[in-house]
Amino acid sequence: MSFEFAAVGDNCIDRFMPPISLSLIGGNAVNVAVQLSRLGLKTGYFGAVGSDEDGRRMLACFEENGLCTDHVQIRPGVTAYTNIEVDETGERTFAFEEFGVCRGYRPTDADIQVLMKMRHVHIGWLDDGGDLRRTLRAAGVSVSQDISINTDARHLGIEGLDCVFASAGDNRDEAQQLLSSILERGAKLAVVTCGSRGSMASDGIQLKTADIRPANVVDTTGAGDSFIAGFISAYSRGAALQTCLESGRDAAAETCLHVGGFPQPMLRLVT
Repeated sequence: MSFEFAAVGDNCIDRFMPPISLSLIGGNAVNVAVQLSRLGLKTGYFGAVGSDEDGRRMLACFEENGLCTDHVQIRPGVTAYTNIEVDETGERTFAFEEFGVCRGYRPTDADIQVLMKMRHVHIGWLDDGGDLRRTLRAAGVSVSQDISINTDARHLGIEGLDCVFASAGDNRDEAQQLLSSILERGAKLAVVTCGSRGSMASDGIQLKTADIRPANVVDTTGAGDSFIAGFISAYSRGAALQTCLESGRDAAAETCLHVGGFPQPMLRLVT
């Protein structure tokens, strides 16, 4: 299978604790890859799953959503999972995260040669100290990364990245400061989401903003990842910055209409 876009890094089984008691597939890199595929872009996923039932479930899900899985590593160990608690207001808390075989994952030399031929590569959670980012940028590959999903500064250098995504919650002032900081640190384009306050983007010359699209929200899981996919889809076509933000906004709104980062069978969690 040939493809032009790729997402590299994390996958995760999201375990919603009782009383919801559901198990869904997610992770920043996976959600972005699936949403790019749903937007009609030929996409490959590069990451690692465990040699367990969750790993087999992951692979089946990737294939069902049209992703190329030729570069997924199956490693001995546990597929990553996160235990999520949801309170009566709908607020989510990540009670426990097990990175499993995602921890220490690295694309092979052969994988990197394939990634160097991509139109665009998005990097999710990846604990490689920035090695892949630097390698791809040195080869002239268009690369984006979400810096809000990894709190370890060793892996978050952003100099030279084509597009850096981040989240600032609902505070527009903090978003503006974060936007400026990202550009000062060497990114070509900074994109910051502000929860219910919308989003903003700047290349250091122009600053564009977009409000959210009203929706009957069912679940916000993966909405930020869908925003990234929508933005990248428009960005890769050379669309204007305002159009890119609106494409991201619309993709995020669609994701809020269902449970999980993309439509999928919901398995009952056995506890």
